[in-house]
Amino acid sequence: MSTPVKKVPIHLQSSQNRLVIKNGTIVNEDGQTNEDVYIEDGIIKQIGKNLIIPGGTRVIDAKGRFVLPGGIDPHTHFDFEFMGTRTVDDFYHGSKAAIAGATTMIIDFVFPKEGESLLDAYHEYRQKADGKVCCDYALHVCLPRWSEQIKKDMEILCRDYGVNSFKMFMAYDFMLNDGELYSAFEHCHKLGALAQVHAENGSLIAKNAERLLAKGITGPEGHEMSRPEEVEAEAVNRACVIAKQVDCPLYIVHVMSKSASKVLEAFRSGNRVYGETLVAALGTDGSHYRHECFHHSAGHVLSPPLRTDPDTPSALMNYLAQDVLQLTGSDNCTFNQSQKAVGKNDFTKIPNGVNGVEDRMSVIWEKGVHTGVLSLSRFVEVTSANAAKLFNIYPRKGCIAVGSDADIVIWNPDAVRTISAATHHQAVDFNIFEGMKCHGVPDYVIVKGRVCLEEGQLKVVEGHGSFVETPVFAPYIYDPSKLEEVKVEKNGFVEAEYPQLSKLKIQDEYVCPSPTLPESAVSTPSCRGSRPEGQRNIQESTFSVSEELDLERKSCIRVNNPPGGKSSGFW
Repeated sequence: MSTPVKKVPIHLQSSQNRLVIKNGTIVNEDGQTNEDVYIEDGIIKQIGKNLIIPGGTRVIDAKGRFVLPGGIDPHTHFDFEFMGTRTVDDFYHGSKAAIAGATTMIIDFVFPKEGESLLDAYHEYRQKADGKVCCDYALHVCLPRWSEQIKKDMEILCRDYGVNSFKMFMAYDFMLNDGELYSAFEHCHKLGALAQVHAENGSLIAKNAERLLAKGITGPEGHEMSRPEEVEAEAVNRACVIAKQVDCPLYIVHVMSKSASKVLEAFRSGNRVYGETLVAALGTDGSHYRHECFHHSAGHVLSPPLRTDPDTPSALMNYLAQDVLQLTGSDNCTFNQSQKAVGKNDFTKIPNGVNGVEDRMSVIWEKGVHTGVLSLSRFVEVTSANAAKLFNIYPRKGCIAVGSDADIVIWNPDAVRTISAATHHQAVDFNIFEGMKCHGVPDYVIVKGRVCLEEGQLKVVEGHGSFVETPVFAPYIYDPSKLEEVKVEKNGFVEAEYPQLSKLKIQDEYVCPSPTLPESAVSTPSCRGSRPEGQRNIQESTFSVSEELDLERKSCIRVNNPPGGKSSGFW
């Protein structure tokens, strides 16, 4: 005879969804405030002092701690089939590890198999992720080839499935040539999407690898030797030039060298070009490729590779501080030692990829904030806010404000942890940051209002996360008032100049459920000024209550400065 399940009274169910964080210092990308945060049903409902909150609300004392927006990792590869094998971290293990390391949202990449359509690949990834993710997630879509069918699938993905970014490759067997990149960038611009590029000159890499193998250089050191800095920098320059021809905003993934960063620096003036670097490039270097142990050196193989110049990590951190680079990802793409061993006698066969989703926040804090290179607000920008802006989910994600999702980290700057594969939460058996001591540890990680990490104890729920749509025409990239071919309508859709795309959904005004508390209890949020309780603000300093409430006059989106400030020329 089964034991009957006890029903929780309604009032107790409600109290389990209420949480207040007291006495902490809130850090957003625009500054700091000493205020309390009240959360109900997964949404931030109040920010301020002396809040009026319901009885039975759980209280977390954050005295001496920083209250940060949860990290957003814009670059992961979970359950990914690549180079004849599959990553060991699936969406459950990967998102669980993300939460353990203070990341509360990931954006993964849909990669179609040979002959598979973009739409079929998208649905396959949704099936792999839905029900497994412990935190919210979104999807980019890779373009391994170019065709009229690809163009049509891109339109459908933007219109119907919440995708606003497409990744192209300038290396590997599935790289696009310059003409195809031109066409793909042009189409992204018309769709209001963000073009992403893996920038390395694949033709030069293939010839370099052939020459090195012929000389008997077969170990992991050959991987970096075949892909020198200038091969990355040349491709970054070429991608920027092509994108400029068609006025397409461009996002360079995993910038790994000083040379490539300098190219971006030159293009940043007047152009919508954004650079992402990796925690791997900030936390270690390419000296490991010459380690006497094959498993150790192969464990560091990724593309573009880590650079042997020991000054590269600090240089990239300075480029982040100077806004030459805007985002940090992990490119988490993990393979065990047995999988890496396939390339023991041929470095071109070593599966490319390393860990990082769990350690990204701590390593960047250690190498950036703890050393004084990054400010607290800049840390929030490069780990969370800028990703939310570029992928058009800000301020739902990426800031602590009334109406935002309650994805929050309570960060202890004084605690120290040592990174190790023996204690990390990932499925992979190797960690490129092995033995690194990091000052800065999350005491609490709150995902959609649920405490998932509490003083070292991880309490994730498989399937707790949801797919988050990333609408096109992000106002931090595109200015619809300056695009003649785009007509903005009140119902939240746009009509483009080409007939096959009749309606593209753009960023809606996100409205959270109305609070049950009296209006007098509402306080001013710390993220870009005040707004009516329960309403999410798309703006920063240009916000006004009267304009927000004038629904007849307001457009469905308003344009704000992109990460890095205003620019001219490209638009």
